[in-house]
Amino acid sequence: MDEPTRDLPGIVAPPPVLYAAGLVVGLLVQHWYPRPWLPPGAARLLGAAAILLGLGGFAAIAAFRRAGTSPNPYRPTSRLVTAGPYRFSRNPMYLAFTLWYVGISCWANSLWPLLLLPLVLLVMHRGVITREEAYLERRFGDEYRQYRDRVRRWL
Repeated sequence: MDEPTRDLPGIVAPPPVLYAAGLVVGLLVQHWYPRPWLPPGAARLLGAAAILLGLGGFAAIAAFRRAGTSPNPYRPTSRLVTAGPYRFSRNPMYLAFTLWYVGISCWANSLWPLLLLPLVLLVMHRGVITREEAYLERRFGDEYRQYRDRVRRWL
């Protein structure tokens, strides 16, 4: 028997898959048409810094766990998470994914993934973020609208 329709954001794909797809395609193109863009030492340093900054995304997952709800966009959310990194950004996990993407691109000294990043961010915006925001507004109403009005989407 079919489960009743659950209220979910209806995202186009899991965010890690969207970021990974852009990164893999960019790195493959880099393999065939190399385009380094940074001095090697700077590439590793910038890459490592971005990757390390992206580790802050784990604090976002911890905030979901503390709130007793799932960060999985394919499960209904039971609480609006506004603590931890969510005090500063409505999307700290996606910010972390973006930092890892940039960090890996720098570490590999690969221009192609960076050229694809705007497309990845556009798909994230239209296919994930706006859908999640509409879902949270349906689910939490004024509580979400007040949160949205006081906390930036990215930083």
